[in-house]
Amino acid sequence: MGPGFPPGPFVADGGRWNTDRVARRKAPREAEAAAPPPILLAAGVTRSIEDTVLLRPVDLAVRPGECVVLRGGNGSGKTTLLRILAGTMDATTGEATVDGLPADERNPAVRRDVAALIGAPTAYRDLTLVDHLVLVGATWGLGADSDERAESVLETLEIGHLAERFPHELSSGQQQLFHLAMVLSRPARVLLLDEPEQRLDTQKRSLLGDLLLERKAGGTALVVACHDPDLTAQIADRVLDVVPA
Repeated sequence: MGPGFPPGPFVADGGRWNTDRVARRKAPREAEAAAPPPILLAAGVTRSIEDTVLLRPVDLAVRPGECVVLRGGNGSGKTTLLRILAGTMDATTGEATVDGLPADERNPAVRRDVAALIGAPTAYRDLTLVDHLVLVGATWGLGADSDERAESVLETLEIGHLAERFPHELSSGQQQLFHLAMVLSRPARVLLLDEPEQRLDTQKRSLLGDLLLERKAGGTALVVACHDPDLTAQIADRVLDVVPA
């Protein structure tokens, strides 16, 4: 027997060891080749205002069905990066793209693909929670069943009993769930969330994690700024540490 071959049963098995070893080497390459191309890309994006650096250079690629969690202290640039990815803020240098298009919310195609919760969304004092979600459904052409969809989203987030309340009548935790409902109730291929766990208790954070895993399984690409290690462990495929300037 030549050097480098295992003894005994591997020889009697017709060289199975060597075949399996080759298969194991090939599997990662084949899986990578079969993976869909990234839908969200950032190449060397930075943001500065005069001499103040808000975001150091960042490279990022996110595929459909993948979640990247942004981790870093307050002021490190996580929210700035999310705004650049959402197309609501221009990068000083570098480029962000959504499905090959420059990330710019003024482009209808980008607006269609990207749903973002970065700060509180616009709410109206004279519309109930369910009214808001019906309006979202109508805006995105979800059809005649918008009422049922709206009620289903509220029930899923365990605030269905608040459907007829107005936003200003909610507690801070309830408001956060309502804001999440507004974003999660619309179709999107990319979901950007800035600390979605804030003001939620442990049980609601776990519920949020389950909902985000469902969106991942459906092929949505997620980028989530998060301070909660348990939620990060639940949803993240990768973690990107955003380093402060």
